[in-house]
Amino acid sequence: MPREPVVLGFQTRGTLALPAGLRRRHNLDQPGAQVRVVEREDGVVELHPLTAVPADQTWFWTERWQRMEREVDADVAAGRVTTHDTVEELFDAFEA
Repeated sequence: MPREPVVLGFQTRGTLALPAGLRRRHNLDQPGAQVRVVEREDGVVELHPLTAVPADQTWFWTERWQRMEREVDADVAAGRVTTHDTVEELFDAFEA
């Protein structure tokens, strides 16, 4: 459901300040967050949030998940892995 429009006033040097809730909802409160400005032919100016990490992928970049990724990398580097050529071989290994 669309939210109510927000009227923003320009600050010095053409700066717009987006409301905090809007910034949080679109991850624009993160360092390096950007918006793409689209000027349509009908005169409408659109702001499209751009984030280095899409909101549905942020779980991967949590400290917990990154710690688990480092653990896996260490296991691979130490040779603590097994490989299987088929799914059947994998399931046989689970059952053994």
